[in-house]
Amino acid sequence: MEVDNFTNEFFGIGILNGKTPENLGVLWRSAQNLGANFIFTIGNRYAKQASDTHNAVKSMPYYHYENFQDFFKNIPKGARIVGVEMTQNATPLESFEHPRRCVYLLGAEDHGLTKEAIEQSHFLVKFPSKYSLNVAVAGSIVLYDRTRAKKRC
Repeated sequence: MEVDNFTNEFFGIGILNGKTPENLGVLWRSAQNLGANFIFTIGNRYAKQASDTHNAVKSMPYYHYENFQDFFKNIPKGARIVGVEMTQNATPLESFEHPRRCVYLLGAEDHGLTKEAIEQSHFLVKFPSKYSLNVAVAGSIVLYDRTRAKKRC
């Protein structure tokens, strides 16, 4: 019997210590369009953004965590953390098998993820780029990659 790889799936995406509210609004809009079940922020909190033209923040659950520890102890049961970071041991996105249930975690463009967030991530993914990408662009690419018919782990 073949198992349907898309049943019992959920995913959310968020930013750790985001710098600009505009990036968050763009990411929320992409999250809504690409099927995310929820969005979140860790550290900085932002209200509705003009760049969130679809009003995703009112269309899907939004969670805010004061710090990484607060986030870590409240992630959904069974969810895996997928950190998006340009590190040596990160898996290239094009060969990454997205978990069925996960949260995608991005850091601010100038600092990336904290050491603690990197250490606590179950998976790390990276892009084949020389320089860091805008956080909203990076998140959108990860979500788009998830929508492609790829094997899930």
